[in-house]
Amino acid sequence: MMLTIRTRGSMQRAVSRWKLIVLPCAAVLLSLHPLSPATVAAEIYQYVDQDGTIHLSNVPTDPRFRRVDPGRRALRGRIEKKELERLIGWYSRRHRLDPALLRAVIKAESNFDPRAVSRAGAMGLMQLMPGTAEALNVYDPYNPMENISGGARYLRYLLDRFDGNLKLALAAYNAGESLVRRYRKVPPIDETRHYVRKVLRFYKTYQSRPIPSSTASLSSQVPVR
Repeated sequence: MMLTIRTRGSMQRAVSRWKLIVLPCAAVLLSLHPLSPATVAAEIYQYVDQDGTIHLSNVPTDPRFRRVDPGRRALRGRIEKKELERLIGWYSRRHRLDPALLRAVIKAESNFDPRAVSRAGAMGLMQLMPGTAEALNVYDPYNPMENISGGARYLRYLLDRFDGNLKLALAAYNAGESLVRRYRKVPPIDETRHYVRKVLRFYKTYQSRPIPSSTASLSSQVPVR
């Protein structure tokens, strides 16, 4: 039996929709074949296309499909605060970033939701576009460690490209490097200007809330990517 779902929105909603369809069909299938419910329901594969559409299937017909576990914590769109701060502390030091800045970008991009998907198809905590994630060798954009690793690397790259100009780097993170280079300033795009102001506002707030030393000391346990 092959089932494929296309949906927009959060991964939690997509998986919920999958369950509504798969479980009744599984009951019918089980009446015909001696398979356990776990065998039928566990094989779920997903990918997000460039339009931000989430594709779920039990028969992966596209190489972009990756197997997911509906019960996995990441699918519930949550991450423990201590784990998040440990990742932020590690990758901010690794890529010479202020942890408050990295935290501000994550807040503005996804509001700390590892399963966030934008209408444009940006994914995860730092909302990496599919092409950007591929260029950064981020194979699972919904994995917090991979996502922050790639996003921090990308932010460091943009800061270097724009000679440390934070406003231009943030504008490029939102609107693309080529557009910022064309205007040589924050592009006259309301969304981008609002984004830059929002990140800077969060940045100022987080600068007054440093990572607790007990959490920062744990960052050495994070694997290097």
